[in-house]
Amino acid sequence: MVCATFRFYGELNDFLPRERRGRAITTQCARMATTKHMIEALGVPHTEVELVLVNGDSAGFDLLLEEGDRVAVYPQFTRFDVAGLARLRMLPAGRIRFVADAHLGGLARLLRMAGFDTIYDNGLRDDQVEALAVEEDRVVLTRDRDLLKRRTIAYGCYVRALKSQAQLQEVFGRLGLAGRARPFSRCLHCNAPLRRIDKAQAASRVPPRILETQDDFRTCEVCGRVYWKGSHWQRMSGMLGRAVGGDSGDGGAETLR
Repeated sequence: MVCATFRFYGELNDFLPRERRGRAITTQCARMATTKHMIEALGVPHTEVELVLVNGDSAGFDLLLEEGDRVAVYPQFTRFDVAGLARLRMLPAGRIRFVADAHLGGLARLLRMAGFDTIYDNGLRDDQVEALAVEEDRVVLTRDRDLLKRRTIAYGCYVRALKSQAQLQEVFGRLGLAGRARPFSRCLHCNAPLRRIDKAQAASRVPPRILETQDDFRTCEVCGRVYWKGSHWQRMSGMLGRAVGGDSGDGGAETLR
């Protein structure tokens, strides 16, 4: 066994017992222990870590620890330039897709509203969430730190906020989603892409008063819902605008089968 000293920074301290926060932790490490193994043994999911320095040098999760190593562990950086260092916390290439656990139904709906492919089913077990994350390169959204410690989960985000609107702003800020949002392009209920339809196609599926006042209609070909710029649109647009940090785009928030 070897002895190493760990220091966690920023919000990573939230995962530690109160008596270990904001201080150096000297601990015995198992034989052939890696940085990833010990970071998670101390309570921090690997998906929350962006940078590890061992004795002042950038290190990966697979580095074997040696006697006397000093390990500094950092969360996502927002103020410092770490472009020249080996950053560990990365998102999948291309379009970001999510899978949300059973406790984040409200967040999943809001992410769909922002145009993100987000799988949610309150009946999904942890192993099913893990399988979807691995098979489809999805980012796991959860308030269960043990789920994020699963070895095969490469991308994840521990959601700290309790209310869905605050969760949306947190995820947008931490993952830098503003430039990737495509508001009102996805069905809030079944997650399928929306298709624009003309008034004639919507005529038999919306109330007459809506047909008289609205011109922009979209439909989900999976569940059949029709969306338009209804009474909730301004409120939803404002909320998305605050999360995105700009214009929330066009689309609709009223829906009718």
